[in-house]
Amino acid sequence: MTVVVPRDYHIKDSLERSRIVCVDEHQAVAEDIRALRIGILNIMPQAEKYEFSLLHPLGRSVMQIEPVWIRPHNHAYSSSDRQHLEKLYVTFEQAIDNKILDGLILTGAPVEEIPFDDISYWSELKRILKYARHNIASTLGICWGGLALAKFLDIDSVKYPKKVFGVFETENLDPDHRITGDMDDLFWCPQSRHSGIPDQVLEEEQRKGTVHLLAHSDKAGYTIFESGDQRFLMHLGHLEYDPSRLVEEYERDKKLGRADVDPPENFDVAKPKNRWRAHRNEFFSQWIKYLHETTSY
Repeated sequence: MTVVVPRDYHIKDSLERSRIVCVDEHQAVAEDIRALRIGILNIMPQAEKYEFSLLHPLGRSVMQIEPVWIRPHNHAYSSSDRQHLEKLYVTFEQAIDNKILDGLILTGAPVEEIPFDDISYWSELKRILKYARHNIASTLGICWGGLALAKFLDIDSVKYPKKVFGVFETENLDPDHRITGDMDDLFWCPQSRHSGIPDQVLEEEQRKGTVHLLAHSDKAGYTIFESGDQRFLMHLGHLEYDPSRLVEEYERDKKLGRADVDPPENFDVAKPKNRWRAHRNEFFSQWIKYLHETTSY
């Protein structure tokens, strides 16, 4: 349960209070264990605050994890700390310069209502995903990141008239799968998105061999699926969120006066409870295990 972080990393104390062991690069080298280098293309608002949401589940692994924070060239990061980004984040080219990435995570982003071709960094992301599909064992896309991976596979998403928002019971469709197989037959998963992919579209893509469907919710549709070559893993939920994040997003949308956002389903904003923590931990631990098993040491 170890993550490699700078000695003065801004959320080191918070991670250690959550029972995540933090070591700096010099300590990691002294242990003579090569950490799994996981690139994280973080394009979430307040990027530095979101880092905890991923390092917490990643840090629960028995493997040593070295997160490599990546930023696209053309992303403004208007709500993020510029000094923090300049200090810790690198370009994708720098991330792979004479080093390998064992895995890659593409986060969500508040751009799901914008056509992909109108997103300033979409061309760069396509180049990154092309490289990743041939050179990185597994790329995990979360929420919009999952929709972006699907778009790279020529599977289009659609905008919903109402935001899919809340915590939804979800069925595990493949009990023998190497990553999702040991999750509960039914599990709870938070969703917070304005777009998705119709069930019939994904079912047709599965018949064609483009994707393999792994989890489905009556309210949220197919929420976990992978590419036919198993290089891309798409999770359209926000399993990494803690309850306060759903509250913050609801308050934000309410303040904006959005008529297409109802209160989150199966979730009490006044008394928020986490009912998806076990799903989060199992999903990330099995994904890391898969990276370890497919990585040459």
